[in-house]
Parts: sequence; structure tokens; C-alpha cells
Amino acid sequence: MDTGTHVVMGVALGGLATLDPVVNADPDLFNAVLIGTLIGSQAPDSDTILKLKNNAVYIRHHRGITHSIPAVVLWGISIPSMIYLFTPEVNFLHLWLWTFLAVILHVFVDVFNAYGTQAYRPITNRWVAYGFINTFDPYIFTLHIAGIVAWNLGADPGILWLIIYFVIALYYVKRYFDKRELIRLIHENIEKVEQIATSPTIKQNTWRIAITTPTHYYVGRAEDGHLTILDTFKNKPIDYEDPVVQKALTDPNIKAFLSFSPVYRYELNYYDEYTEVRFIDLRYRSRGRYPFVALAQIDDEHGDDLKILNSYTGWVFTEEKLQNKLSPM
Repeated sequence: MDTGTHVVMGVALGGLATLDPVVNADPDLFNAVLIGTLIGSQAPDSDTILKLKNNAVYIRHHRGITHSIPAVVLWGISIPSMIYLFTPEVNFLHLWLWTFLAVILHVFVDVFNAYGTQAYRPITNRWVAYGFINTFDPYIFTLHIAGIVAWNLGADPGILWLIIYFVIALYYVKRYFDKRELIRLIHENIEKVEQIATSPTIKQNTWRIAITTPTHYYVGRAEDGHLTILDTFKNKPIDYEDPVVQKALTDPNIKAFLSFSPVYRYELNYYDEYTEVRFIDLRYRSRGRYPFVALAQIDDEHGDDLKILNSYTGWVFTEEKLQNKLSPM
């Protein structure tokens, strides 16, 4: 989920903690728990700092190890322990339980986005992305804001948040069945489907979809139960025998893209000075373009002495901006 949603979820868990008699009876413990749930609801996204290094490192590691099983355990122990250093009079067990729950909930809700996480590491490094809740869901966020307002107006926080989270749980079930219906619709209209990547939009009944078959990629949109195919591309396997492609695959930007994107196409573009190898994520079609890309420009004018001149991975919405982002390595 987005940062704002994780913040309000931290507040909500602090309120929900008042259902715990030990927390409800101790104002100091409640304050410590609220701090713990707020920090715990943000901690797994601390890897956002990797943006300061470069896009390749960020893309390859964001929602990776910081969302893994060992990291969740580490956050769950270290955050309440740090808070306890400043509030040694509170009950550590209950501080730990609610802070740990905040960390777990952060990772749990992230797996339902299209972006996903590596939540099952070290069991498996695969990205878990169930793709039926938008990264920013206006219904979930609005329910939290309404709950915070009601709490400030005097509503009992424990009962209030229990009701709100029951409603949100029902909403998740609804979205799960919405996606199942979408998958059924796709299989009815397209043969030999191998993979489907779904990306819910802010609009409740509108989805972005990318479909893989043995021969083609289909990029489309589903709205109110109607499927529209917007683009069709041939499913062209990567030519691992091509020396230029081999060289491109050694580049950190290309590696980062391939480690993250489950459905993409690639193309070779030939210029006088270099050959460009470009990978294009098909999940994020916007205004007729595919803004999430990775490319490497390979100097292949000197026989076998191939050299990567420039490379980039990230979000770009015009070709001009993409070229401006390229810099000599």
C-alpha cells in the first residue's frame, strides 16, 4: 500500500489495541503501543532510502528483504525493544504483540497489490502479487480517515476499529471474487492463457490486464465486466545466443528490471553508434505508452569487444525524458 495508508493503519491499530485490557488500563503503555504501531506500520518500507542510490538498486530490493520473514521478526523485536528503553515501566509483552502485529499487517496488505513483495523469503524469492487491491485504495483510506475523525469525536476506539476492520475484511473478500470473475472472463475470450497479471485501478470496476499466451502478449482493460484488448505483441523469447543481448543482460539496470517484472517484451533498435536493447513492462499501460522500461545501449562497432555505453531502468512517460535520463557509465 502507499505510505499514507500505512500511516492511518498504524493509527488504527493503536486504537484497536484499546481492546487489550492491559493496554486500556495503562495510559503510558497505550502511548508506547501507539508509537510502536505507527513505526511498525512504516518500518518495512525503510528500503525506500535506496532511491538515493539509484533506480536499479531500489527496484531490485524495494519490498524485498525488508518484507521477508526474517525481517518481519527482526522489526517485531527491535522496534518495541527500542521503545522499551525509553519506557521501561510498561508491559513489554503487550507492547511487542501490538507492534509486531503492525509489522505483519504492513507486509500482509502489500501482497494484494500488483507490485507485490518478496514476503516468503527465504523460503522463495518469488514476488507475491495477488493483484486485486490498488496500491492506493480510496475506499480503504477513506474508511480509516472516517475512523480517525470518529475517534477524535469521542467514539470508543476499540469497538470502532473492530467494526471498520470487519468491513475492510469483507471488502477484501469482495475484491478477491471480483478478480476471480475477471480471470474467468479472460479465459472465456482468450485461448491457451499461460499467465495473467492484473492491476486494479482506483475505479472499482476497472482493471488493467496483461496476458501471456505461447504466441502473444495481450494488453487490455476490463471495465464493468467487458474485456477490451488494447495492444497485441508477439511472444518473442529472449535470444540468449545474441552477443549484444548477452552483454545487455549483464547490466545492473536490466537485471533489476528482469528480477521484478513478470510480463514484458523486448526489442532491439539499431543505430549508427550502438544497438539498443529495450525491455518494456506490459502491466502499466498509460495513455498508449508503457512507462516502466529498462534499456541498455551497446557499442558493437568493434567486433567482440562489446561495451555498455548507457543504461537506465525506471518510469518515463516520454521518449525525450528517457533520453535525458541516460548518462554515460
